[in-house]
Amino acid sequence: MTPLAPPPSRRVSAPIHLPRFTGEDAVSSSSPAKRGRWRDAKHRVGGGALAALAMLFFSLAPAAHADMPASWTKPTKPYRVVGNIYYVGTEGVSSWLITSSAGHVILDGGPNAEVGKQIERNIASLGFKLADVKILINTHAHYDHAGGLAQLKADIPGSKLWISRGDEPAIEQGHHIGDNENGPTPMPPVKVDRAFGDETKLKLGETTMVAHLTPGHTIGCTSWTTAVIEKGRPLNVTFPCSLSVAGNVLVGNKTHRNIVADYRESFAKLRAIPTDVMLPAHEEQGNLLAKRQKQLRGDPNAFVDPTELARFVDASEAAFNKELARQQAAGPSR
Repeated sequence: MTPLAPPPSRRVSAPIHLPRFTGEDAVSSSSPAKRGRWRDAKHRVGGGALAALAMLFFSLAPAAHADMPASWTKPTKPYRVVGNIYYVGTEGVSSWLITSSAGHVILDGGPNAEVGKQIERNIASLGFKLADVKILINTHAHYDHAGGLAQLKADIPGSKLWISRGDEPAIEQGHHIGDNENGPTPMPPVKVDRAFGDETKLKLGETTMVAHLTPGHTIGCTSWTTAVIEKGRPLNVTFPCSLSVAGNVLVGNKTHRNIVADYRESFAKLRAIPTDVMLPAHEEQGNLLAKRQKQLRGDPNAFVDPTELARFVDASEAAFNKELARQQAAGPSR
């Protein structure tokens, strides 16, 4: 696949301004890939200890999740999707670059430091400067989407990390929070610069992104929306947070007590978001590889499907109901 080079107007030059803040301060299975083998690292750390622990994780990360699918770390060529949105992730795990004349945003950091470095190389190969990245954001605090954030933040010291209040503790402590059959699934901890609430707007130049809290998969799961122009055509873009159960305890969850209600509210919330382009956290949740091939063959609407998000939610809800019924029949977790 040949990456599409950004037009000169999309590259950042001249002074970059800091963003303005407004608003309140897939169907993937519960696979062994998300099953961590560690059961420690549950204490909160800060300051120098946080940095030291992050560096330790950098060195141990490959061994920590050696059973993850190969596609989650397999390099793939980056490309422009629609408007000012670029795919910069691996073959199996999404990361997105959203550009503006005042700096750029990276959404999701991949599973580990190695992939964080891949994301950086992908951004550079598209012709953008890492120093122009101003904000790092995340869909949710699981290692496969947040494990590379510490590396990215270390390599882009001018960037600020925005995380929902619900997922802030997990990001800073370096492990999933909530009763889950896979355990804490560790990741490098990283300091959050801004914790936000529902409907917070991130404004950077001409780009606005809106955070929609859609908890369930994690306590602070966040779906992001933005609007782009593609060849004169306005498009609504949604980056949905994952909706799968993925090992979550649904009956008797002592840490995330309202988990079932959260899932149900998130299904309804995402259905109500007008979406022309759905860009998910995992390739298989949106058949991204197939869409990219269609795009390379000249299809200008390869990623445009106003019905896709609704289908994604419907399939996720059906899988959720099936798993909830199974856990209810089995009784509360001990």
